[in-house]
Amino acid sequence: MARSGKKFGPGILVTAAFIGPGTVTTASIAGAQYGFALLWALLFSVLATIVLQEMAARLGLVARLGLAEALRSAYGQSWLGTMAIVLVITAIGLGNAAYEAGNITGAALGLENITGISVTRWSLAVGLLAGMLLAWGRYALIEKLLIVLVLLMSLVFLLTLLMVGPDLGELFGGLLIPQIPEGSLLTIMALIGTTVVPYNLFLHASAVQEKWPADGDTATNLHQARLDSSLSIGLGGLITLAIMSTSAVAFFGAEGSFSAASMAQQLEPLLGAHAKYFFAAGLFAAGLSSAVTAPLAAAYAVCGALGWSRDLRSTRFRLIWFTVLACGTLFAAVGTKPLVAILFAQAANGFLLPICAIFLLVVMNRRELLGDYRNSRLVNLLGIAVVLVTVGLGLWKILQVLNIF
Repeated sequence: MARSGKKFGPGILVTAAFIGPGTVTTASIAGAQYGFALLWALLFSVLATIVLQEMAARLGLVARLGLAEALRSAYGQSWLGTMAIVLVITAIGLGNAAYEAGNITGAALGLENITGISVTRWSLAVGLLAGMLLAWGRYALIEKLLIVLVLLMSLVFLLTLLMVGPDLGELFGGLLIPQIPEGSLLTIMALIGTTVVPYNLFLHASAVQEKWPADGDTATNLHQARLDSSLSIGLGGLITLAIMSTSAVAFFGAEGSFSAASMAQQLEPLLGAHAKYFFAAGLFAAGLSSAVTAPLAAAYAVCGALGWSRDLRSTRFRLIWFTVLACGTLFAAVGTKPLVAILFAQAANGFLLPICAIFLLVVMNRRELLGDYRNSRLVNLLGIAVVLVTVGLGLWKILQVLNIF
């Protein structure tokens, strides 16, 4: 269990989950197309993630409930509860199975760039490695691996940023002065959507219970969890900022088309021959960390929604993460993108994210469940602001999938 001196814990799972190949691509494109102008959207998304994840962690520590269990216990006998359970299973279960292919492919591409071995072979190897870690069934081991991978990503992308030398005035201006350049709204939504993701709420509420036992001091555990979440998510934001800023310095205003997939090669004039190895290491760490956390989050969410055991070694728990991992590995190995499943999952997530955010806000004000640990007025105000944005994000995703925008 946790030692009081530890700084990282379940929060690092949240960071490992949202810093995946999709985030690397989105942040790279945002920097290349709009320079530092959209850094404020990243800052907002990091703060919103901290607010929501703190509530999820507090729910797990104080009430000893996962988010799916709380949804099920509060609304399980109503049509709203049934709809919520179906959304959890489709958006988190099916969605993570579809997105897992991208996580594994990202890690495999990083390895292919420095070895020359095909993506197909590396996809199978990455899937096998992720499966071995999850099959071990020990939360502490998974947590330690993810800490190493996230720190590796931090080192790679922050060193790269220092080497390209951004203008600090422009960087802080982009962070603190909101602006929406023409044509950038979709990219803003993508930046927020790749950071504030619903399955992390399910993952976090359950993972804190693995880290801090029920017989521990709640106030101490909650303090450690808040510190862990702030440090971990803040570090994730710093990684994304480094990727965006590096891309802004290298490519914003340059002629020709930008491809995130060839970013390492395009950075060679600035970083030399080491560029390939820098980005291969970062992409591998991003892909493998997300390849481990996505099946884990799906298992926590689906088991909680169906009332099954959330023990990492239970048969049903293992069956769910294995299915998600196997589907992702298969799609990655054959080079197929499950577009229909991804579009369906995006639509389901568009509904699920605001539902989860609103439900969190409601349940975190229940005195009978949380007592003195219910939301303060300030947290409620912050939560309402986040809910308004997540509702807008959800509506945007739905309209986008329906080709209305």
